[in-house]
Amino acid sequence: MKNELSRRRFIAAAGLGAAGAAHASLLPGTPPQPAPPRKFYVVLSLGRIGFNGTFQQSVELAAQRGFEGVDPDAEYFSHLSDDQLKKLLDDLKARNLKLGAAGLPVDFRKDEQTFSEDLRKLPAAARVLQAAGVPRVSTWILPFSDDLTYLQNFRQHACRLRACAEVLRDHGQRLGLEYVGPKTLWRSSRHPFVHSMSEMKELMVAIGTDNLGIQLDSYHWFNAEEAEADLLTLRSQDVVTVDLNDAPAGIPLDKLMDGARELPAATGVIPVKNFLSALLKIGYDGPIQAEPFNAALRAMPIDQACGATAAAIKKVFSLAGTT
Repeated sequence: MKNELSRRRFIAAAGLGAAGAAHASLLPGTPPQPAPPRKFYVVLSLGRIGFNGTFQQSVELAAQRGFEGVDPDAEYFSHLSDDQLKKLLDDLKARNLKLGAAGLPVDFRKDEQTFSEDLRKLPAAARVLQAAGVPRVSTWILPFSDDLTYLQNFRQHACRLRACAEVLRDHGQRLGLEYVGPKTLWRSSRHPFVHSMSEMKELMVAIGTDNLGIQLDSYHWFNAEEAEADLLTLRSQDVVTVDLNDAPAGIPLDKLMDGARELPAATGVIPVKNFLSALLKIGYDGPIQAEPFNAALRAMPIDQACGATAAAIKKVFSLAGTT
């Protein structure tokens, strides 16, 4: 199959994005342009804000707090009859709620037996998600290894994720891959691994299927010292799902921890306006959700935490000039 995700396309896209930005900056007296209309939708992801809840609980909380979607739950869906699933989807539609991206239910980071056993179960999970109308699946890449060199790890990831992507492709799904950027994490072991957008693009080329994209995270984008121009090298279909957050104030970049973040726009450390501006420009039309990994938020009652999350997202959109 022709590999649409080629190095040539990424290089060309990067060049065009930079050239377009430079051209626009040379136009004298150009009035500020309004932000393009927002196409992405806000998902309440209970797990990402630190709570365990049922699917139905997430639906009720999302509807009450003005969210536009919820995380899918393939395990829960698998126990529903066709009629029950249809009723669930009709209820979501009546509440104006969409389903976000599902997590990849395959542990490809451990031994071969664990991976093989999970891979055998993937077609069934993919069928359930397909029946629920979920075309997006995502996972994260551990940015280090104690045992494998970069090249060994790269080859193993390419082989295992290719097998996963091929199953998902057969069910009309795209696989989003998240790079993890904090230096405190990828420097914590013997062998650093993929932790930037450019490295992720190389891994995607090596995987070689035509249903790959990136799971973007504003925290990792910031930790990787990337800019809006890097995001503009992507097309809408290159982004599968997006996580929003902020970084704690007063901590140097090389001391930021992966598991201690803030709600979006809480501190202003991450230039979230630039991040969202790029998503608006490329016409990204998928799910976006907060992922703060924040102890204070987790200590709140769940309803209050959902309200704080909704307010943070609203603040971010206001900063970016969208609604």
